[in-house]
Amino acid sequence: MAEFTNFEARERFVSTACLINAVHPGGVLWGGSMNMFRILLADDHPVFRLGLCSLLGSHEGWEICGEAIDGREAVEKCQQMKPDLLILDICMPRLNGVDAARQILRHNPLQRILVVTDVGSEQVVRDCLEAGVRGWVFKSDASADLTTAVEALQWQRSTFSSRVSDLILKGYLQRYCVNPAVAIPPRLTLREREVVQLVGEGKTSKEVATMLGMTLKTAETHRSNIMIKLNLHSTVELVLYAVRNEIIHVALPAMVLRGPENGNGRAEIHQVAN
Repeated sequence: MAEFTNFEARERFVSTACLINAVHPGGVLWGGSMNMFRILLADDHPVFRLGLCSLLGSHEGWEICGEAIDGREAVEKCQQMKPDLLILDICMPRLNGVDAARQILRHNPLQRILVVTDVGSEQVVRDCLEAGVRGWVFKSDASADLTTAVEALQWQRSTFSSRVSDLILKGYLQRYCVNPAVAIPPRLTLREREVVQLVGEGKTSKEVATMLGMTLKTAETHRSNIMIKLNLHSTVELVLYAVRNEIIHVALPAMVLRGPENGNGRAEIHQVAN
């Protein structure tokens, strides 16, 4: 067996560590193994989560540490697992991605969040930026864009799809150039937005109270205060407010087109997804 002086042993250790860091940027040698970059996925579509697991899990140095199927579970698992990165969708039940991000970043301002969604709303982007989200990729972007975004956040750099800047610029021009005197709508608290989302999803006051861990009277008080603050007079108006302000997202039904008649004298019906 070859023998090495203390100097030679130290030089060999440093060279090995440098080689490992070159292969796994940002990695740390500890106890003979690499610290993995841990990613938590939050999306309510199982097939999409499966695709992300396959794509990101195959990247050396990354691991999927958990999955969440709605915003509330994402908040809970972030606090429990403390992932290096949360990949978050916007359109999720029980708690949307914007409010989930607000809650997560309020408890841990250093949590890295990458929004991966098909929502193309300037207001939603702005809300996420104000909350502290520092990464955004659209689901229609290439898979290489997603991995590049994850790598950027791994290195503590912000990363946004080019469409995000286009949305913000367009929203700015519409808001301040076309109608500079537009009234600013009243802002709801995080708790009020939670109540609005659950009511918009069809939950009763009793169900809202159970899900949010409050008394029925408190849930009804929140609902009443929201109606007064927004100057609304019915549940229907409250649901419309939730849809228009993208607290909840409604999938439009498929369009039905009547095609030309077939050989039997009957018109063919085609469904077109939105």
